[in-house]
Formats: sequence, structure tokens, C-alpha cells
Amino acid sequence: MDEFQLIETYKDDLKNYSLEQLRHIPEPGVWSLCQMYDHCILVAQEYLDCVESCAAETEEKECGKTEFGERLFKNGGFPPIKIKLPDELNAPPNNTENNGQLINRLDQLLERLSEWEGKLDAINPNCKIEHGGFGWLNAQEWYDLVGMHFRHHLRQKNELEQRLVPQ
Repeated sequence: MDEFQLIETYKDDLKNYSLEQLRHIPEPGVWSLCQMYDHCILVAQEYLDCVESCAAETEEKECGKTEFGERLFKNGGFPPIKIKLPDELNAPPNNTENNGQLINRLDQLLERLSEWEGKLDAINPNCKIEHGGFGWLNAQEWYDLVGMHFRHHLRQKNELEQRLVPQ
């Protein structure tokens, strides 16, 4: 499943949740579905901002990925573990949006992904932007992270769906 099909699946699933289910926080320290969607969309937009920065960059970088970054791209995705960010990067995501707002944001993301998909081959692969955990990534790698990150959150999405109160 490519990133477009994956995001369409996320989008379609939003139609199955009531507003109460979407915003339901099952226990302290656990995100709601709304928060998980917000997080995935925000991070994807940040990754596409980095694609854009790579495209605008003129200075080639010889720097490479970290050991974790190398493994991530070799395996084609995040390991099947929960990743806890440092507290300063771990503010709770937004839990106030409704299904329609999230669908609109996913549509905007899909449009932006589509715009960049056709431009990636023309971007110098040696023009890179640093990721705090993965090292220096080029535009294609930043773009690929979007799908990897949405796939990584599928397990969390399924767990949250199992904890929903039936409507």
C-alpha cells in the first residue's frame, strides 16, 4: 500500500467514528484518535516542509544518516515499538477537531504529497536537511518518511479503535 492509499484509508476510517469516539481518551497518558490523527498530519507536513527545504537548498552535504536512520531506511519503516519523545517534544496533540476538519487536513496533505511526488527526481539527492534522530536526509527520504510514519501509527490506531465505546 503506497502513502496515498494509506492516507485514504485513514480518511475513510474517520467516517466510522462519532465525535465522542474521536475525542475519547481511554486513560491518562494515552492519546485519543483525534490526537493521533493530528500528530500524524502535523508530522507529515513537517516532513514535507523539509522536502521543500531540500529542494531550495543549493549546498550539497556529505553528511549521512545516524545508525538508527540507516536501519530505518534499510528496513523501510519504524520498528514495531512505541517511541517516547523527550518531554519538550511531546506536548499533547490537539483534541478539539471534528471528523470533517481532519478529513480536510488529510485532503490538503494528499494534495501536497501529490505536488511533491512529481518533483522529487529533479531535486539534488546531495542537498540534505538534518533530522534530529535519523541524521541528514534528502528530499526523497523526507518524502518517504511520511508513509513510514503513517504506517507506524496503524498499530496505535487499531489499539485505540479496540478501546472505543460503542455508539
